[in-house]
Amino acid sequence: MARRPGIFGPAKEWPAQDLIAFSSEFDEGLVLAAYSEGVFPMPLHDSGFGQMGWWSPVQRGVLPLDALRVTRSLRKSARRYTTTVDTAFADVLSRCADPRRPHGWIDADIRRVYTSLHERGRVHSVETWDADGRLVGGLYGVSLGGLFAGESMFHDPVHGRDASKVALLALVERLSDEHAEERIVDVQWQTEHLSGLGAIEVEREEYLALLAEALAVPEPAWPRKETHA
Repeated sequence: MARRPGIFGPAKEWPAQDLIAFSSEFDEGLVLAAYSEGVFPMPLHDSGFGQMGWWSPVQRGVLPLDALRVTRSLRKSARRYTTTVDTAFADVLSRCADPRRPHGWIDADIRRVYTSLHERGRVHSVETWDADGRLVGGLYGVSLGGLFAGESMFHDPVHGRDASKVALLALVERLSDEHAEERIVDVQWQTEHLSGLGAIEVEREEYLALLAEALAVPEPAWPRKETHA
């Protein structure tokens, strides 16, 4: 089935580069519409073009649920931690947005909009805790149907070895239900770290086809009771 053009126009007319648009407008409705079209926001700080960049990588990083590489050492690490979902979203977001992290991009607008989407049940966090009750790792992302668009993850370099990987393992386990084959975890760009965990690259057109299938399946069993479009 052909995709109908959305707010970003037909995908075949997008430029052959990762950045496909920019805007000064940025709100919850625009963000959700973008993800449903295979686009995600990332600020264009000091670019002179606009406040927000809208990206759809030509080579998209995705993690098939059955491709996650769980080593013996990761299984061992997982036994040292406890994971939760949506119990400390603000803390996970703050840790991911720590300005001391290299290549930081999570600004006040991102925090405002994604916090609002979390309150609406569209953004979720996975937290990793050590035996002393410290938050030592986690991740957050957008959930639409069978799509989980991972936004950022962190681990405590002192107390949280493998803690972000353990959060990812917990996420994949939650998504691995009867619709697992149609679900996708979007990781935006493949990195050496993500490649080691099983992420692969697919061309933009293939990603959009996978996305169409994913959006047609129900949400996974998140602990929040209500979700709103």
